[in-house]
Amino acid sequence: MTPCGLTGPGLDGGPIPLTVMSTQSPVAASAMLISLALAATILERWIDRRRPQDLAWAASFGLFAAGSGALWWGASTGWSPGSFRAFYAFGAVLNVPILALGTIYLLFDRRVADRITVVTVLACTFAAGVVMAAPLTGPLADHLASGSLTADELPQGSAVFGAGPRVAAAVASSVGALVVIVGSIWSMIRLGRIGGPAARRGATGNGLIVAGALVLSWGGLLNSILDEMTGFAVSLLVGIALIFAGSLTATGARQAK
Repeated sequence: MTPCGLTGPGLDGGPIPLTVMSTQSPVAASAMLISLALAATILERWIDRRRPQDLAWAASFGLFAAGSGALWWGASTGWSPGSFRAFYAFGAVLNVPILALGTIYLLFDRRVADRITVVTVLACTFAAGVVMAAPLTGPLADHLASGSLTADELPQGSAVFGAGPRVAAAVASSVGALVVIVGSIWSMIRLGRIGGPAARRGATGNGLIVAGALVLSWGGLLNSILDEMTGFAVSLLVGIALIFAGSLTATGARQAK
């Protein structure tokens, strides 16, 4: 049975396939809801304990929710300059560096971590400004500006932006992911040496966080390499779900001590 086409022309004048839309939109929506749930859970923990790493993690998953929401917006209605800029800023530039600040507070003295946070926030603010202000110059820029870019494909950053936003996204995602992965591996090794059920559970939680960060890092790079929107949406959902599971597991291990 041939699926019905969603109304609205594609770049070739044909309909947007409903089967593609029906996959991308719910996956992006699920990623947004999971991000919001994790942000709310960690924010509640920050309100109780006032630990700076919890505030950084809550903020980062709020940004993941915003990026997923922008992806849902683009997948549901077709890409526009506003939806793509929001997706690129929240989903490719801001989220992972802020997530990494939580790890920074675990690895460094509070005074040092505060200084790193100030530098990171200023750099992220500048990078977000670059994304929002950068002209649309790539081969798909005219389609994006006119609103004729279909919802079934996630454009490459190189097809829309010049070098500035793409460099910002590459540096932010790679450096942030490296900090999260190295910090989590260090925690796994430390907990493995301690031994005991709680420590093993904590190590398992950190392992899930490492896996989620790797998936998210790969997914962020996917937008600069491949035009596979569904693959990106799935990687976003899986990565966030893994970090959520890892956070809950590690938190349960700390409470069991």
